[in-house]
Amino acid sequence: MSRQLVLWRHGRTRWNAAGRAQGQTDIGLDDLGRAQAAAAAPILASLGPTAIVSSDLSRAADTADVLAKLTGLVVTRDPALREIHFGEREGLTLAESYERFPDEMKRWWAGEDVRIPGGETRSETAERFSAALTGYVETMGVNDTVIVVSHGGAMRVGACRFLGLPRETWPVLGGFDNCHWAWLSEGRRGWRIEAWNVGGLPPELEAGDRAPG
Repeated sequence: MSRQLVLWRHGRTRWNAAGRAQGQTDIGLDDLGRAQAAAAAPILASLGPTAIVSSDLSRAADTADVLAKLTGLVVTRDPALREIHFGEREGLTLAESYERFPDEMKRWWAGEDVRIPGGETRSETAERFSAALTGYVETMGVNDTVIVVSHGGAMRVGACRFLGLPRETWPVLGGFDNCHWAWLSEGRRGWRIEAWNVGGLPPELEAGDRAPG
């Protein structure tokens, strides 16, 4: 056994279904999102988690609560696990985002560390998320498993930063479907990826949006 971190994205929301950027806007789970959380929670409970931490945004917090009811653990809410702040892009579809912020969106899609007006850069999000993971690791026992419930964009860049991957390699790892997770474990040479964008949900619940949110 070794220390484990499982990064779990929240279930679907109505803005996910509509393709709208959520960022730090607090949008709750829709019916499918709640069903996804209910289906995934027993799988994660079987990993024997010793702690659950969650973004304080309701779509992540409510997903975490489903797992907490199965495990008897108390969820710790941490604002550092929030999604990338998309600023003035929040609430817009991809097409609307390109229409309003054409230069920034072209650079964003190309992987540059661009800031949408009023928002964060990927690097800023990665730093706060990675710092949160480092803090959890410092308090973990030798065989502990911590479930971290968060958001697709923040999970991807935060995990890359935590693992020490150069920024130019971050696009190699794809996004997360709703209620899918990454599994990180600590080995002799440090932390490594054991699995990425894993779900195990029944086919009828696999619908979701892999874009950040």
